Amino acid sequence: MDHIEGNFKGVRNTNIYYQAWLPDGAVKAVLLIVHGLGEHSGRYRNVVDHFVPLGYAIYALDHIGHGKSDGEREIVAKFADFTDTLTIFQDMVKEWQKEKPVFLLGHSLGGAIVSYYLLDHQAGLKGAIISAPAVKVGDGITPMTITMSKVLSKIAPKMGVLALDATLISKDPLVVEAYVNDPLVFHGKTPARMGAEMLSAMQRISTEAGKITLPILIVQGGDDKLVDPAGAKMLNELASSKDKTLAIYAGMYHEVFNEPNRMRVLKEVETWLAARL
Repeated sequence: MDHIEGNFKGVRNTNIYYQAWLPDGAVKAVLLIVHGLGEHSGRYRNVVDHFVPLGYAIYALDHIGHGKSDGEREIVAKFADFTDTLTIFQDMVKEWQKEKPVFLLGHSLGGAIVSYYLLDHQAGLKGAIISAPAVKVGDGITPMTITMSKVLSKIAPKMGVLALDATLISKDPLVVEAYVNDPLVFHGKTPARMGAEMLSAMQRISTEAGKITLPILIVQGGDDKLVDPAGAKMLNELASSKDKTLAIYAGMYHEVFNEPNRMRVLKEVETWLAARL
């Protein structure tokens, strides 16, 4: 396979890093990866190594404030910073891979970004794979908490409010070790602004998910303690797609593509994609 890297200008002229993995033979479809909170596009090698030999071209970007892209770590002006940049990148990919079917693949925050994106941008896409989507406001978060988060995001946007427990991303200790030692992963607390923007996006998704009509496959670890599996169930129930599938994997943690038994997930995604080409 060929590996390429580059940069493009995202929202507010921010320098955004991207990379791609291309098959040696003909491209039959495109997977556009949308990564999760605090991580980066380089953490999806299991997806790359499985699908590129099958003829898929894989493109992935580092979100603003993530990985090799510019911007303060995990700081956004608004949630649309993610989707507006994704629009720019998707248009580039469509130009490079003319007339090839494009599928989005979003994980965690990336699952929320993809879900939010589909509320306004479904034309030209063949389908979406949504992994452990952070789309549901937690039951313990009250309207007062949401109001206070908005206030805090304005008066102290960079204030760290929530830390991620790395031991809960995967049951594979090597995955956890690599994550902890990865210099491109943000290991600090999520800033107040990011938290508030995520909550706002979750509210819109839960209200407007019925607009989603694209074929979607939602995959979710049943033992995910970082993102409540109830969000995946909610998204599946609310989406208006006639072609929608929810797969919950009992015993798996947050990153189903990085779990010890990930081949089960990858093969099911492979089957789902092949049936829609």
